[in-house]
Amino acid sequence: MTDSQLLSADPAVVATGADLFGDALTAQAVPVSSVDFRPPLEAEEEIDAALVRVLADPRRTAANAEAVDRVLAVRPQLVDVRPAAEALDLQPGTFFHAGPPVDWEHASGPLRGALIGAMVFEGLADDPDAAEQALARGAARLDPCHHHGAVGPMAGVISPSMWVFELADPQTGRRSWCSLNEGLGKVLRYGAYGTEVIDRLRWMSAVLGPLLRDAVRAHGPIDIGALIAQMLQMGDEGHNRNRSGTLMLLRALLPELVSSGAPSSDIADVVRFVSGNDHFFLNLVMPAGKLMMDAGRDIAGSTMVVAMARNGTEFGIQVSGCGDRWFTGPAQLPDGLFLGSFGPEDANPDIGDSAITETCGIGGFAMATAPAIVRFVGGDVDFALETSRRMYEITLAENPAFQLPILDFRGTATGIDVTRVLRTGILPQINTGMAGKVPGTGQVGAGLVTPPAVCFSQALKALADAAPPLT
Repeated sequence: MTDSQLLSADPAVVATGADLFGDALTAQAVPVSSVDFRPPLEAEEEIDAALVRVLADPRRTAANAEAVDRVLAVRPQLVDVRPAAEALDLQPGTFFHAGPPVDWEHASGPLRGALIGAMVFEGLADDPDAAEQALARGAARLDPCHHHGAVGPMAGVISPSMWVFELADPQTGRRSWCSLNEGLGKVLRYGAYGTEVIDRLRWMSAVLGPLLRDAVRAHGPIDIGALIAQMLQMGDEGHNRNRSGTLMLLRALLPELVSSGAPSSDIADVVRFVSGNDHFFLNLVMPAGKLMMDAGRDIAGSTMVVAMARNGTEFGIQVSGCGDRWFTGPAQLPDGLFLGSFGPEDANPDIGDSAITETCGIGGFAMATAPAIVRFVGGDVDFALETSRRMYEITLAENPAFQLPILDFRGTATGIDVTRVLRTGILPQINTGMAGKVPGTGQVGAGLVTPPAVCFSQALKALADAAPPLT
């Protein structure tokens, strides 16, 4: 605009940063174009030098292309339902948990609650007090689910007698596992351990698991990837909304359940439990995501994030080019909606392996396809749409199998890139449940959260250390 046009033409205003200036002009009927600009997450010399070295790594482009190709080639199928002792060789006294490694001393409230309940469920303690004392003495061995090809929601505790879904990729034979979903409220994964929690787990092991096993084996492999693709077009985003996925799974298995020869009362209880639990399919989405992202691991020079997980104390990520190393920071408190009289003071920081859904490009990354999710986790429809669009800026690819109708059937943003997160200042968006910080409380709400930026700066430094010297 020339000097003369400044006086004769309407102004064109572009606003960035704080909203105050743009809002003031909009209130005066001045057209304003807002730019969602963020400075880089870390503006320090060490990070700048690491970023230059990683971006100059001659392996990076080909490595990331290979990682993406491997991830997108996976076709996750449900092939079995088995006890964890059998499927994962899980021994008595050993418990898997969500997130990076943690010990009892540093375990969060909901993780402690889940471990207490698991001790009672496994018959290793007569009551919660005895279980807590035994755990404090080191009576149990704790290990992350992710170290065993498994994932667990919230506290993520898997014990030997629990049953797990078993998924496989027919092309590679790779497998992944996840526990069966208990429902919402006072459940073990949210840290509750009352009598009703233990009774439900015992029914799941005695009735639900065996009936699902028989139905899956009679049906044959179920294409979970195809069901995820369909549910994304039916208003589910695959993390906190799984209603259509749950009902499609039940539809697939219902003939085998009915014809199984099991007592009709047991069949009715199983159908009632699954159909009344909208989150049941989440525990299939998660191992599907684990199966996909594990395919992209261990590629030298790749900057793709292959896991995001939280244990309620720390948030951790793993990166393809850095093997099994965890990069951690303090778990953040989600911002969201609370149940009943609960409030922020009751909530534990973020917890669970369920962020594997965002790692593979759905969940919070696919909020645009599930506008109703904002009534459960907070925000509004515009926020959901903008979030899905913004995630393309920090990812390496789009998944053509997972399409978002509202974005003209664009594939979901897939493959978080450490360098893009640091260069744009955009952190991955996760929508999640919230557990009570006091052991035994259960669920207190649901909300939105992002990882701590330090996870990505740590990963970048490690990638720089592993890069060939600059010439």
